Amino acid sequence: MTAAPDSASAGPAPAAKPVVPVVLLAAAAAGLWAASRMTWVTVYSADGLTEPRTDNIDGAVWFGALTPLALVLLASIAAVFAVKGVLRQLLGVVISVVAAVAAVPGFALTVGAGRTPERGAQLAELPVRAVVSSAQAHLGPALLSILAAILALAAGILLTRRAGDRGGDSGKYDNPVFRRAEASAQVSRAQGDTAAPLSDRVLWDALDAGTDPTDDTDTAPGEHRR
Repeated sequence: MTAAPDSASAGPAPAAKPVVPVVLLAAAAAGLWAASRMTWVTVYSADGLTEPRTDNIDGAVWFGALTPLALVLLASIAAVFAVKGVLRQLLGVVISVVAAVAAVPGFALTVGAGRTPERGAQLAELPVRAVVSSAQAHLGPALLSILAAILALAAGILLTRRAGDRGGDSGKYDNPVFRRAEASAQVSRAQGDTAAPLSDRVLWDALDAGTDPTDDTDTAPGEHRR
């Protein structure tokens, strides 16, 4: 009679699906895409010959990589399910780098770093004779891009940590103590069932654990092993 498998031989539990990182990545991608469609800077100018001019510069123009970065985060959602282990950990690192890059323009505009009027005049393609009277920075879209970058960074960190946790579980089952216990359980289940061949590694581990793979004591009286 074949012994029923016990919980000790069940092996490591399957890894949980990365639901939280995926949700964070989706929210981050949506946030960056929305920020790229919003007005970041409004430039007011005049050339002395025509009416004063007003130019609204959206996020996709102010920072050309904003939309591509949103698409990268969106594509990374599929990559999360396509890779596992160390590859998923590396993916988390890449996502963290993308998040850091995405946060730079919004942070610079929020703190007033850079030459906003000059850059606004250049992006608005003003004529040479035009003079910029003022440039208004809109903090809402900039803060939205920073928030999206923070969400992406959190997703990257979670993916890195989850990959590390799985590595720890794998190392536990590579421990000789657990390996020998698993080998003994496999030998016990195989007693009386020659249809389930055992590898040499399992047989040696079972011997190390004190289990004799040739012991037929579990076979019912009057029965013979084939």
